[in-house]
Amino acid sequence: MLSNKLKITAKHLTKNIDGTVMQKYRTLKYFFTRLNSCSNPSLALLSLGFCLLLIGPVNAAEYRSVLPQKAIAYDAPSAASKKLYVMAQGYPVEVIVDLGAWLKVRDQRSGLSWVEGKDLDKKRMILVTDQTDIKAAESLEAKLLATVEKDVVLELLSPRINKGWVKVKHQDGITGYIQSSAVWGLH
Repeated sequence: MLSNKLKITAKHLTKNIDGTVMQKYRTLKYFFTRLNSCSNPSLALLSLGFCLLLIGPVNAAEYRSVLPQKAIAYDAPSAASKKLYVMAQGYPVEVIVDLGAWLKVRDQRSGLSWVEGKDLDKKRMILVTDQTDIKAAESLEAKLLATVEKDVVLELLSPRINKGWVKVKHQDGITGYIQSSAVWGLH
């Protein structure tokens, strides 16, 4: 039996879980229950690790971008609630809770707010966090296409990170590669 200090619980998994993830939740809950009653903690933890590899991630990050010229961020899922700030077109956000008409989102500064679902697009955009260069290929030695300032929004053409680089497109049509460490909105 694991001591109270090492007791593992699945309670945190109930937050923000929709119907598509419930089967994974039930499976994990079963293994957490079995783990807590196991007499050999090392074997139990090894089994749990193997189980988690088979099941995969419980909740992958979902990103969207602001669709209209401006979208209002609210402190609650209602147009009558307090307005917090305005986000410009293309600004990327991470979806935390999806209620259909309203989505709770996290911005680049980790601020949480509510946005109307109609104001968000599934088009992937990323935000430049440090001045960086757009290159013609996935290499520091590749031809420089443009230098991008902090807080510029770029379209993410492929979410696949290859050796620290992602393919992006600037609104002026420049297409190339940027280092993934210089942007927010990938994962």
